[in-house]
Amino acid sequence: MKIRTAILPAAGWGTRFLPATKAVPKELLPIVDRPAIQYAVEEAVASGIERVILVTNEHKRAIEDHFDIATDLEHALEARGDIEHLRAIRAVADLVQLVTVRQKEQLGLGHAVLMAREAVGHEPFAVILPDDFIVGPRPALAELMEAHEPAYAGVIAIEEVAPSETGRYGIVMPDETLPTLDGGRTVPLRGMVEKPNPADAPSSLAIIGRYIFSPKIFEVLERTAGGKNGEIQLTDAIAKLALDQAVIGRRFSGKRYDVGSPIGWLEANIDMALAHPLYGSVIRARMKATRDE
Repeated sequence: MKIRTAILPAAGWGTRFLPATKAVPKELLPIVDRPAIQYAVEEAVASGIERVILVTNEHKRAIEDHFDIATDLEHALEARGDIEHLRAIRAVADLVQLVTVRQKEQLGLGHAVLMAREAVGHEPFAVILPDDFIVGPRPALAELMEAHEPAYAGVIAIEEVAPSETGRYGIVMPDETLPTLDGGRTVPLRGMVEKPNPADAPSSLAIIGRYIFSPKIFEVLERTAGGKNGEIQLTDAIAKLALDQAVIGRRFSGKRYDVGSPIGWLEANIDMALAHPLYGSVIRARMKATRDE
């Protein structure tokens, strides 16, 4: 069945960016000339997604506004003859069918996904975490969609990380009784562990914020007990799912930035600015001048 819907969880507080995120959602912090969440929506659309479900909270109306029609601004731009910016903001509003769901309590990523159950319906769907900004020759989600088959309960984006970094991620347990596919890009899984110590990690393959699930995941999330701080971990639900149905990991070809952290956000801005057709030459010249001073 075609994957038509993607969930974008965006209800977190963004405390690592305070005070910048006191009044501005972290998802709207720009990566050069667009907010991070717009890149995520554009990736979904480029992968063939027809509908995006935003999971937000009461303090994040600005995200919905970003993707809505801005009539007064359009009129002002039109009056000035600023056609370039007028087209740009109209394109944002026309990107995709958008549905908003509220997560009234911060009870974890698994809970955020569960909040979208009614809006998703009874069909497979994708999940994109905007904090994982991936730049590559092809949309990362599209690569997962290629690997998806009805027989699979889930397809999860994975990436090799340094052993010392396993405590920052969900780490998968490859099923070594089954062969890898596509030259090792597709890895059968038998489970996963949330943020293990390096000594306890079953591998160095980390779960990255792109997923495809069957609706079965909602039933599992309903039965998943809350862990630390009462949060329902998506990783715990996937591990339970893998006991009954096939779950696979898929390596993607792009470069990932953790734009949910200040360092990752800065790295993404630097690299994207250097690659930008308008700003790249200016930035490189400035960097050269700084080195020569």
